[in-house]
Amino acid sequence: MNRTPSSAAAAREQSDAVQGAGPDSGSTLSNGLKQRHLSMIALGGVIGAGLFVGSREGIAAAGPSIVLAYAVSGALVMLIMRMLGEMAAANPASGSFSVHAERSIGSWAGFTVGWMFTALLCVAVAAEAMGAADIMVQWFPGSEPWMWVLLFMVIFTGTNLAAVSNFGEFEFWFAALKVAAIAIFLVLGLLAIFGLLPGTPAPGTTHLTGDGGFLPKGVDGLMIGLLASVFAYGGLETVTIAAAESKDPVRGVARAVRTAMWRIALFYVGSMAVIVTVIPWSAPSIAKSGPYVAVLDYLEIPAAGQVMNVVILVALLSAVNANLYGASRMAYSLISRGQGPAFLGKVSGGVPRRAVLLCAAFGFFAVVLSFLWPDTLFQWLLNMVGAAVLVVWGFIAVAQLRMRRMLEREAPEKLVVKMWAFPVLTWVALAGITAVLLLMLRDENQRIQLLFTGGFGVVLTVIGLIRQRALGRGAGLSEE
Repeated sequence: MNRTPSSAAAAREQSDAVQGAGPDSGSTLSNGLKQRHLSMIALGGVIGAGLFVGSREGIAAAGPSIVLAYAVSGALVMLIMRMLGEMAAANPASGSFSVHAERSIGSWAGFTVGWMFTALLCVAVAAEAMGAADIMVQWFPGSEPWMWVLLFMVIFTGTNLAAVSNFGEFEFWFAALKVAAIAIFLVLGLLAIFGLLPGTPAPGTTHLTGDGGFLPKGVDGLMIGLLASVFAYGGLETVTIAAAESKDPVRGVARAVRTAMWRIALFYVGSMAVIVTVIPWSAPSIAKSGPYVAVLDYLEIPAAGQVMNVVILVALLSAVNANLYGASRMAYSLISRGQGPAFLGKVSGGVPRRAVLLCAAFGFFAVVLSFLWPDTLFQWLLNMVGAAVLVVWGFIAVAQLRMRRMLEREAPEKLVVKMWAFPVLTWVALAGITAVLLLMLRDENQRIQLLFTGGFGVVLTVIGLIRQRALGRGAGLSEE
């Protein structure tokens, strides 16, 4: 039987994860994030490059049924966020779900999911920086992509090395611009749909039912669109990491989670509905310019392409900033819990600067790989984290199943946010994650990513189990 840590020990472990009480911490994480920062991070966190850029592949595969695909995957994400919100509100920690998995499942679980998520965000930093560089090269044809990547990495490494309030301010204004852009897009789209936009006839349901119907490529097309939509939601978890550095983390997490439903419905499902209603899903302009630019061009909005390129650039830079923040805080949390090199756990000025530099260096190393070996080493790196978000969601669901029972028994007053219809919907979420994994096995490209991620997960699990046994650490809860 696994050794069970005492409640006091678990509480100390949680406190250490939040405050940074490690052997070389030297200080504690600050609480410089304000409520408005958290609110806008939560709001803007759902508007990323996956929505602006990645949605074109989903529309091409699913046609008008992409609305259904985003609704289904959005429902799954809402369940995951609700579970994560329940645990984060009860025990705010910079390590978020890694801390919760360690406490409820075992130290090996916290190690595995924490380092997998850190690797995912570091690779994402590289990918988003290169995407932003591509836009800059279009504007400045004589420049080289590596110059822009280096500039962006220096800027946002500096932002994350400074006080956390700087990160919060950057994300606040980035998110404000993204929210404003999507809001204007939705308003213009609705005016066009109802025939209230001068010079644009109301499309009715013509584009939803014509050109092959609502399911032009059948159920298989819908399934491909579902996979594309699932991965567009990645990054929502960052708000629970950021909440640990706010003045009122419980209130911040609770508010962010409770508003997740309308944010997902409005920004993702709403914008997909506008796109496939206003213009035909098979319009060549969607594949060429992207769905948002295609709609704005159809509505004859002046300089639509350049305006959306600015918004997409902001979304990419926001992702670089947020992913570097999330990766450094997760790495710091792991290190402060003895799950990484202790010398990297030092905190100065309320910021884990060595962890920031570690993650920035890894991200820039990934960029170098993309220039030198784009089809081999960098592709392997992408494949290793290709399905990592599903692994993270699976650990969140299992951790919530176990931690809920612990909280009900030991500290019911901490259940400020509760999972709906527990445990039924938790099991529904686990079934949904399993279904998405099975869908990935059907597609050759997705299958390769799944196998690479699975192999990476097995390696981390083995290392975690060896460390757990060597250190004699408890595996979590005793069998009930």
